[in-house]
Amino acid sequence: MADILKISDATALALHSMVHLAIEVDGHSTTAEIAELFKASRHHLAKVHQRLTKAGLIKSNRGPAGGVALAKEPSEITLLEIYEVMEGSMLCNPCLFGNDTCPRTDCVLGNLLPGLARQVRDYFEETTLAKLAQESTWGKQAK
Repeated sequence: MADILKISDATALALHSMVHLAIEVDGHSTTAEIAELFKASRHHLAKVHQRLTKAGLIKSNRGPAGGVALAKEPSEITLLEIYEVMEGSMLCNPCLFGNDTCPRTDCVLGNLLPGLARQVRDYFEETTLAKLAQESTWGKQAK
């Protein structure tokens, strides 16, 4: 069941910082600002941003006016793309033991695990940063 959804701290930071960038009015922020916002290590987030930059999901500029920004439109970036940059391929292995096939003719949990695995993958594949930014209430409470 652990293979249905594995999200490391680095992936959680990647997902959150990417949604944050999609929400930002000017589409730009610094790693330090984002780390402070999510109470994360600036150095850890910098490594996450390096991976996202290398994958072409964000662009990074150094210097006083530097920071990070999305490299593509928010509507072009899915959660699955971010997840797979950070974790590798999202496997939909619905076996509790990690087997491709079950030695039993029927799973003790019925169709629960294959259904959950498909739902999770479909959600990540269909959900864009634009959708999450539109639905988000981040920053709207203060206004």
